[in-house]
Parts: sequence; structure tokens; C-alpha cells
Amino acid sequence: MKTLKTYFLSLVCILSVAVVLQPITTRAAVDRIEIDRRGGDPNAPIPIFLKGFSSETMGILRFDLEVVGFEIVSAADAYYELSGSIGTTLKAKLTGRGSSKALFHLDFEGASRRHVHTLSDQVVKVVFDGQQKGIARTKIAFKVNFGKYSEIYLSDYDGNNMQQVTSDRSYSAAPCWVPGQMKLYYTSYKEVFPNIYSHDLITGVRHRIAKFPGLNTSPSISPNAQFLAMILSKNGSPDAYVSNLSGGNLTQLTRTKLEEASPCWSPDSKRICFTSRQNGRPRLYTQSVGGGSMVRIPTSSGSAFEPDWSPDGKNIIYTIQSGRSFELWLVPVDAHGNPTGKSEFMTVGEDPSWAPNSRTVIFTRRDRNNRKLSLLDVKTKRVKYARIKSGKCSQPAWAQ
Repeated sequence: MKTLKTYFLSLVCILSVAVVLQPITTRAAVDRIEIDRRGGDPNAPIPIFLKGFSSETMGILRFDLEVVGFEIVSAADAYYELSGSIGTTLKAKLTGRGSSKALFHLDFEGASRRHVHTLSDQVVKVVFDGQQKGIARTKIAFKVNFGKYSEIYLSDYDGNNMQQVTSDRSYSAAPCWVPGQMKLYYTSYKEVFPNIYSHDLITGVRHRIAKFPGLNTSPSISPNAQFLAMILSKNGSPDAYVSNLSGGNLTQLTRTKLEEASPCWSPDSKRICFTSRQNGRPRLYTQSVGGGSMVRIPTSSGSAFEPDWSPDGKNIIYTIQSGRSFELWLVPVDAHGNPTGKSEFMTVGEDPSWAPNSRTVIFTRRDRNNRKLSLLDVKTKRVKYARIKSGKCSQPAWAQ
């Protein structure tokens, strides 16, 4: 395959997704501090003061912490203080307001971007007492449009270290990750018609998974990394199907006269959520992969698309289209996808994908003729643009 040599060496650095950079020393105090949220709001940002770092390190820390619920403030307004030193190595200390003891000391062998991300994740771990995952060392995949064709790319979650995966000069779209592996599935028109491929990011080897007559689109891998959900039109209208990862043991789930789209999985890998037009306007439904009827999820007014089920199972985020406007909405659900509350508006955008922390969402925001990847902190509803130079990005997928 002509693409292998062009990007194989560059993808070697991506293996760092599985590598945890360990500090030389870690010394943690046993005392804890209680956080008095502003006005009693449990979703209020956590004030933290940063000092002693280089401007580059400070910028990375600010970005990492703001997207997971922190607010960078003055020393007088902070609940926490993260202090460091400038040099060829990274040294840091976290303290809480009103305490003379450090919550941790970290000394690293270097001061690379990866080391700073490790520090950010340690802050999250300590402040949230291990109840929230750090995401600063995670990866994303996404589509980049080049006019008549599009390619799949990878980067760090914040948009840095952008790497090209496909070089087919055809339409490649809708990447999704195999959980816990350096492997993607996506749809490609490289053989003229839309087929689904698996792509090993370490070896560069691709396999065609689905090549039935008609559409083969929207691959989605179950959280237990055992099943593939997809949309096929081989029997007429586009329906939802489930198979094993190689495309075998194919089972048709839906049998409607109009199309289904955008399947995603429940965290226990027992149900899928998807869009269907069986009753006219696109709406969200869930269905057991073991069979049974489709169950409607009440959503905001407008056409509902692109659901994504949070890893903790508590929320489904989705896109609402009303006219030419695209918005992200969130509905709280139980383990079976039954709503436990009303849908809530999040922000303007589309193509949502959850981070492993079940708090942060990456999505696409339209800006005139550009499409930019953006990061949403669901609890505070704050949004930051990812640091990607291209303005033609869409369909992001967060590695789990």
C-alpha cells in the first residue's frame, strides 16, 4: 500500500499514547482540603494559581486545566497553588489554600510537552481524589477536508503533534478507535464506493471489513472491543448492523423503510444508540444488540443526529439541526438509555465525541467557511479551540 512508507515512521511517536511518563520522585501528603464551591454550585470552576513556570509550560498547563474544570486566577482567589521551576527539568508542587503541606511534589527528568501533560493529569487526579481521569495524554482522530477529497489525521487531544494517517486522495471519513488499541476503523471511497476499513496504526496494515452493495458507513466499536456497529444498505434502506471486528457473524438490527445513521454504544456494550427517520424527522433511538424493539429518546426540537454515549453511561450528547443551525444538546440517561432528566443545551456545534473522563467533549464548530475542532467542558460549558492549524477539520473521535 503506497501510504505505508510515507507515514509509518512518523506514527512511531504515537505509541506514546500507551506510555506513562513517570516522575523521578513523588511525595504526597495525606491531608485533604474541602472545596467550597462558589455559591454552592457543584459545577463552578475550581480556582487555581500557577507560578514559577516558563511561558510555554504555563500555556500548556492553562489549556490542560481549563478544559477539565479549572480556572486560572490570582493567588488571593485560588483554592490551589501549583508552583514550579524553569529549567531543563520540570519540578512542581501542589498546595491547597490554608494548608502548609504539599499535596504532592513531582520531579521529572525532562520538561517536554509530554511531561507537562503528565503534571496536568496528576493535578486532576489529586484535586478530584481519583474520581476523574486525566485526559492530557490522550489522542484524537479526525477528518481533514482538501476540497475534492479528505484524509484521516491523528493528533494529541489538544491538536498538537498532528499526523497524517491516510494518503489516498479519496474521501475518507468517520474515524473511530478500537478501545485500548492503536487501531482505527473508518469509511473510505478509495475503491470508488464507500467501504469500511480497519487500520493498524503501528504496522500500517489495512483490511477491508465491509464491502457490500450500496453504503458501508458509520463504523463504531463497542467499549469491550469485541463488536462493530455500522450502517449498511445492502438490503435496501440503510439499517444498523452488528458484527465481530472482522465483519463476521453479521446481524441486522433495524428493518425500517427509511435510513438509520450514526450508531454508538452503551458502556456495557449491550445497546446501541442511533439516529432513525422511521417516523419522519431524524430522532434518537436505542436498541439491544440482542434484538428487540427500537426505543425513542426524547430530544430537543429539530432533527437529532450524531449521538455519543458517555463512558460512565450517564449522558448522551447529540447534535440538533434546526434550519442551518447546529447545536450540541445533552440528555441524562440510565444504563438502558432511558432519560433520567430533560435535554439541556450545551453549545453551538456538531460531531460530538466524549473524552475518557466523561466530562470533556471534542466537537466541530463552524466559523464562516472553516470548521474547527473545539473542546467543551460539559459542567462549566466553557469552550476552547483545539490547537490545529487546519481550518477544515471535522468528525473528531477521542481514543478511549
